[in-house]
Amino acid sequence: MGISVAIITKNEEKNISDCLKTADWADEIVLLDDNSTDRTIEIAKRFTNKIHKRKMDIEGVHRNYIYSLCSNEWVLSLDADERITPELRDEIRRVLKEEGENPRHSAYSIPIRSYIGDQWARCAGWYPAPKIRLFRKDKFRYDKSEVHPRIFLDGTSGFLKGDIIHYAYKDLTELFRNTNEQTALQAIEWHRQGRRFSFFTLFRTPIDRFIRKYFFKGGIKGGFLGFMLSISDSFYQFLSYAKLWELYNKKEK
Repeated sequence: MGISVAIITKNEEKNISDCLKTADWADEIVLLDDNSTDRTIEIAKRFTNKIHKRKMDIEGVHRNYIYSLCSNEWVLSLDADERITPELRDEIRRVLKEEGENPRHSAYSIPIRSYIGDQWARCAGWYPAPKIRLFRKDKFRYDKSEVHPRIFLDGTSGFLKGDIIHYAYKDLTELFRNTNEQTALQAIEWHRQGRRFSFFTLFRTPIDRFIRKYFFKGGIKGGFLGFMLSISDSFYQFLSYAKLWELYNKKEK
């Protein structure tokens, strides 16, 4: 049964070659580029001729679009800073062969093994942190959200054991820079949804998030990195609500 690997890019010349090398076993590689100004497209052409361009606007819409460009029933969604392990490759081949024409599941969740620099972020809920990445394209879609779009799945989801390796951030500076960018989008999404702001929530939610990540999700076992990952997830909540307050304050003025 054929499989398409779908990859979205934006100035990923440092990552795209290594990413595509791990996907060269697929029946098809489809790449959707957000107007890169580096050598991303030039490098990608060595691996696939199915390269499309589209300006990233809303993440959910952007991802749904690339899936619509895939010609196979099964799609494996990948980011340019991710790699398919040989174990996962072999597992996907075996599962799809066993599924045949009457699959039991419409999608499969895959563990994401994230790295910050050369350190595996295996604590504070960062691993295995499975995400649905393999799915039948006619049974799966994202909602129209700017950040962390929800999944709508027609059918059931199974689990795979092989990892996707994610080179998430080169250091803590990049981690917190991304947190700042993502929380701005999160606040906009909450503002559009009409989520209420309160000072109680501004403090309660980050504290609750830190306690869960550090004590109940194993951050305490991860040394300094575990502590920083727990702080990062907590700070994400704090900044999101602070920026939500700012949006409401600007609207009133």
